[in-house]
Amino acid sequence: MILCLGPTPAAQRVMVFRRLTLDAVNRAATTLDGAAGKAVNVAKVLHALGERPLATGFLGGDRGEYLRAVLRERGIEQDFVTVPERTRQCVTVIDETGGTVTELVEESRAVAPAAYEQLAAVLERHLPGCRAVILSGTLTPGGPVDFYRRCVALARAAGRLTAVDAQGPPLVEALAARPGLVKPNRAELAATTGRALPDEAAVLTAARELRERGAERVVVTAGASPALACDTRAAWRIHPPRLRPVNPIGSGDAFTAALVARLLRGDDLGEACRWGAAAGAANALDLMAGEVEAARVEALTREVRVERLAP
Repeated sequence: MILCLGPTPAAQRVMVFRRLTLDAVNRAATTLDGAAGKAVNVAKVLHALGERPLATGFLGGDRGEYLRAVLRERGIEQDFVTVPERTRQCVTVIDETGGTVTELVEESRAVAPAAYEQLAAVLERHLPGCRAVILSGTLTPGGPVDFYRRCVALARAAGRLTAVDAQGPPLVEALAARPGLVKPNRAELAATTGRALPDEAAVLTAARELRERGAERVVVTAGASPALACDTRAAWRIHPPRLRPVNPIGSGDAFTAALVARLLRGDDLGEACRWGAAAGAANALDLMAGEVEAARVEALTREVRVERLAP
């Protein structure tokens, strides 16, 4: 089992417009609803790839019940902490004529400190049956900045692979517990280091700094541009497939899911990133985040180019 923990899941709505006009009434040509948030997206992709994920985080209200029902229907295991606060909703707006994808993110609501203790207890309860723990996304407003560090420490003590997909202080704190993998995107890495990353050399320097501060492996994604990865042995440049995306939201989560799955199967970091890039590309070809087909992911691995760089 792979435990997918993210404090801030979301009910996801995708609205497609033939032509979007600002400051006017627009009628959607297509509307889809689903379950999302980074950890939920990771769980959906892992499930599609034949892994056994378990999703956890905070859920509340009617939207929380909706997410539970969606995951239950898909056969994805779950053990969420119920909170009084209503689960947020995010809306993806796709303008077909303009070729744009805009994400409208509702901020999650603060939860009681005791809720985080309950979430940590969920992690501890499932650790004996886990092969890996993936920690994804933002904390709720006012959430304990050291929460991911605590989770990494618990998982490492149990001998489990740990992955953190976060940014800013929660990621910096987590480094102290020496996670097996951190996977920010380029913007998140810049926000975490507090400096601009204008070129590949700057990104690699920042990634290596994260490794020196505790991460065993660092992967930095950049949308349709090449991802960069490094561990103690080498660095890699990963060129994703060239395609016309439908909706790239969630592609980083798909990358994380496939990357961890392949590391668990014994792939080195470069080869695992090949599958990550393929999963991210497959995600971008669907309207809803976190929707991939295993056969398509495997086919897309042949369109990913991986270059080994100097250590």
